[in-house]
Amino acid sequence: MPMALVAGVAFLVIAWLVAQPFLERRRRDALRARPFPAAWEAILAHRVAHVRRLPADLQSQLRSHIQVFIGEKDFFGCDGIKVTDEMRVTIAAQACLLLLNRRTDFFPNLREILVYPGAFIVDRIRAEPSGVLQEQRQVLSGESWARGQVIVSWQDALEGATVADDGRNVVIHEFAHQLDQEKGYANGAPHLPGRARYGRWSHVLTREFARLQYEAALQLPSLFSYYGASAPAEFFAVATEVFFERGALMVAGYPDLYAELRDLYRVDTALWKAE
Repeated sequence: MPMALVAGVAFLVIAWLVAQPFLERRRRDALRARPFPAAWEAILAHRVAHVRRLPADLQSQLRSHIQVFIGEKDFFGCDGIKVTDEMRVTIAAQACLLLLNRRTDFFPNLREILVYPGAFIVDRIRAEPSGVLQEQRQVLSGESWARGQVIVSWQDALEGATVADDGRNVVIHEFAHQLDQEKGYANGAPHLPGRARYGRWSHVLTREFARLQYEAALQLPSLFSYYGASAPAEFFAVATEVFFERGALMVAGYPDLYAELRDLYRVDTALWKAE
């Protein structure tokens, strides 16, 4: 290949890389500048109880995030369901709660949201301690993949949007996994600002994860779903659900954990209106 052609291609690649952030900002600014559709506003009022809990400035910010999210992500119906604006807005509103007050790239690894009518079945191969491979069938309401997809049950997403204070929300759960997976894998430690934060984060979340494992083993009452005791990544996602839906209870019973999540998400959910 002639050197001039190589240099020309290299120049175009560099120019594209330099221009890409600018073009992305312009595209997102254009999406935010559009009037928020009245039909979407009606969906938020009718379907998403979380919106009523937010201060006015965060409600406005959430609407802008929804416009960008829906403009950038593709939604696909599965198992015969047809995706509607009601689904897009309801799911996007819950996902974007995790982005409020933060410098965000809108879940950069995520390309698609797959929507099932209800719980869906996943077949997986699991290696037993003996080395034998065992096929395992699971019924799930949601799943997050590091390779660019989130899968949710519409029935569960709708229930999570309608009841904003029970600490159970499949969309918040799966999009917490997306934040955790931005580094390529999920381990319960999303990107944090500064190295010093990781030591404190690890200390607090490891302690509370062990506490939940103890409660689950003895079937003791807990603010958190026992599912969070299965792995650190699941504990982070379950804790995020509770943080956004039952912040006042979390800060009362788990102040250190609440402080870590408050610093991560940049919102003080304990002060939001009760439903």
